[in-house]
Amino acid sequence: MEEIRHPRAPDDLTRIVLTGSESVGKTTLAALLATHFGVLLVPEFVRDYAAAKGAALDFRDHGPIAKGHMAREDEFVARARDRGDLLLLQDTDLVSTVVYCHHYFGRCPAFIEEAAIARLASHYLLLDIDAPWVADGIRDRGDRREELQTLFADTLARLGASFTPIQGDWNSRFTQSVSAIESIRRREPT
Repeated sequence: MEEIRHPRAPDDLTRIVLTGSESVGKTTLAALLATHFGVLLVPEFVRDYAAAKGAALDFRDHGPIAKGHMAREDEFVARARDRGDLLLLQDTDLVSTVVYCHHYFGRCPAFIEEAAIARLASHYLLLDIDAPWVADGIRDRGDRREELQTLFADTLARLGASFTPIQGDWNSRFTQSVSAIESIRRREPT
């Protein structure tokens, strides 16, 4: 396990976000990568929010979801910087909120999209839908994964985000992700 840590200026924190449609292994892969690199992982906010609400999300929920996610992200960025980490992994970010607002409601509040652009991560790992879809009581779009995946790729491109598609079996996804993260770290100025 390679730990990416030593004292650096705060602007040297590389944020990598795992993103993509439902049930593509973001949470599992993010945890494995965080362990591999010995860094913190920002857990997905919306899953906790949805579970606490206990009912279907509606358009009004996206403001609190965005604000909660930003607060959680800020907390983990501060913790990573306090530790002297150079890398922070995230299980989704505001880009997912933008995607799902457009998918479910055909629109997204301007402040959420503006915040997503202002807070774009260093790089995104876009996990493909070639992993089996698993129902879990919160996921509800197993039959629309292609549509959602296209929306994720299009939104990342539209927002100007740097991203790498990740696909294949679980071992291949892990290997591709490690390689992408190491490549990004090598390209960034020291």
